[in-house]
Amino acid sequence: MRKQWFQSLLMRRAIIILILLVEIASFFFLILAGSLYSEIASILFRVISVIVALYVISKNDKGGYRLTWVFLILVFPVFGGVLYVFINSQMTTTYYAKNLGNTIENTMRFLEFDEEAKAKLASAFPEYEKSVDYLQNTMHFPLYTNTKTKYLSPGEVFWPEFLEQLKKAEKYIFMEYFTIGEGKFWNSILEVLKERAAAGVDVRIMYDDMGCFLSLPSDFPEQMKKLGIKCKIFNPFRPFFTTIQNNRNHRKITSIDGKVAFCGGLNLSDEYVNEKERFGYWKDSAVMVEGRAAWSITVFFLQMWNMFDNENLDLSEYDPWRTQPCPIEDDGFVQPYSDAPIDTEYVGENVYMHMISSAKKSILISTPYLILDETVISALSLAAKSGVDVRIVTPSKYDKWMIHQATRSYYRDLVSAGVRVFEYSPGFMHSKTMVVDDRVAIVGSVNWDYRSLYLHFESAVWMCGTDTVHDVYQDMLKSFELSDEVLPEELNYHRVWSLFRLALRLLSPIM
Repeated sequence: MRKQWFQSLLMRRAIIILILLVEIASFFFLILAGSLYSEIASILFRVISVIVALYVISKNDKGGYRLTWVFLILVFPVFGGVLYVFINSQMTTTYYAKNLGNTIENTMRFLEFDEEAKAKLASAFPEYEKSVDYLQNTMHFPLYTNTKTKYLSPGEVFWPEFLEQLKKAEKYIFMEYFTIGEGKFWNSILEVLKERAAAGVDVRIMYDDMGCFLSLPSDFPEQMKKLGIKCKIFNPFRPFFTTIQNNRNHRKITSIDGKVAFCGGLNLSDEYVNEKERFGYWKDSAVMVEGRAAWSITVFFLQMWNMFDNENLDLSEYDPWRTQPCPIEDDGFVQPYSDAPIDTEYVGENVYMHMISSAKKSILISTPYLILDETVISALSLAAKSGVDVRIVTPSKYDKWMIHQATRSYYRDLVSAGVRVFEYSPGFMHSKTMVVDDRVAIVGSVNWDYRSLYLHFESAVWMCGTDTVHDVYQDMLKSFELSDEVLPEELNYHRVWSLFRLALRLLSPIM
């Protein structure tokens, strides 16, 4: 059975790669064939490149993204403009955006605002009111009380708590993950899901096809169906250059009866709980949300699940607090939020910027990748120059060599401005956390890089005044103790090496 699974997986990937190579070869043959048609095509494509370069400059995209494309068009005047048009002018992107927009609009009414909670926060933590207003009034993500949170880090701490809560499910289990991989971790989860599905619980799984490109067989949804589990593949990878193939579902969320939910950086594979070693010790994190705020995460899942059904959804049947008050006592303020790459709002970046601007004493950040827009670099640098203790920890052992070198290309600018940068010595820092002044924290799936901030579907939980905030703060301090600080004298690279990293930095927005 395992051999058949591997053969099925290998055959699917091989066919997709073969079709991609045929497409690329056909495109280059048209340009380089040397015939009259290819000469005309070459001139036409050069004209397109000039027009496209002017168009890119005029667009309201991030500066780094525009610079990268203009550079590529200048270096490859024949192919650059056509490649931009081919990648960024797809009907699929409009289709996705329209469907998601309709789904969100049809379900927005099920996320009700609690004005009393907002008034309490404005009184106790006025410096964070603008951030809450942005998420609530502009993006329609409510602020909640009547919620408890629990910080779970590393993966070995998350695992038993996750299983325990899954076993308690009575009505539904909704799971949405970027990566699922066979092993002890996933098998232990699957055993619970099978048992709960057999007991009549509505169990649904959604996973990203690119994230599971090498870890799941193509018939995985059918396998789950036989077990009584509903399963959907988000954005199936197709052998064509389309914009939407760049927009992956990077979220890691689970909702259990709408009463308990999980959000963070942990996928469902053995390396995330250190049952399998990859890149040394794997440091990750998640937050468990119990009470009213779990409902937002439930809605996030259902919006994505029904993205293409074009129905006027009634989500009220899934709301556990529709007919009864929530008994969970207040533990500060909690505001889950999500980010979609096919609208005009950079939610993840905007929340981070609000956090940076509110800092008075400290900003602590953990991220596996550090590929930043100039506005974020300026904000972090200004905070450090203003006396705020700004510290960032990235991995010392990386999963992607090119991305890690691009990450290191940002160290010099940050360190010279007074930002302290560390690399996590035990291995791979995959946790995506931020804590400011030991008063407000974020735990989620959002990396500090272009893909997470501008291209992927993401989710996170904003917390203020909860015990969890202090737990995140203490955990971050321990991570810095286990890390090596990058010193200014270590950043005097050889000129060739510096040039290489600068080139990677230039291309990083599309890597």
